[in-house]
Amino acid sequence: MSEAVTRGIRVIAQSKFHPEKSSAEDSYFFFSYQITIVNEGQQTVQLLSRHWKIHDANGSLEEVVGEGVVGEQPVIQPGAQYTYSSFCPLKTEVGSMTGTYQMITAKGERFDAVIAPFTLARPYSIN
Repeated sequence: MSEAVTRGIRVIAQSKFHPEKSSAEDSYFFFSYQITIVNEGQQTVQLLSRHWKIHDANGSLEEVVGEGVVGEQPVIQPGAQYTYSSFCPLKTEVGSMTGTYQMITAKGERFDAVIAPFTLARPYSIN
């Protein structure tokens, strides 16, 4: 889990490994993540776009840039929150994600809300 606050916008991220959708033999590891964006500020904001940096254990970096999240560009009033879930397949059992959301205030001010790094990791059991 990770958490960061930028200009009153709190971004909370949590990931989950899905063994039923993964295959170690095929180097395919499926993770989902849930993001909650809380507007702790005084102004209404809208999420315009996202910029993700996804790292795997092999040192590979994938960048994902695009409008909105899950097909939406949510408007978040002061005191409100927006939650969504998405997914990220990796070629390794562990990796990380970090990034930013470009936000705009009701006054037209743009800023990047930080998404603190969070880990994508296949859990291990010790026998």
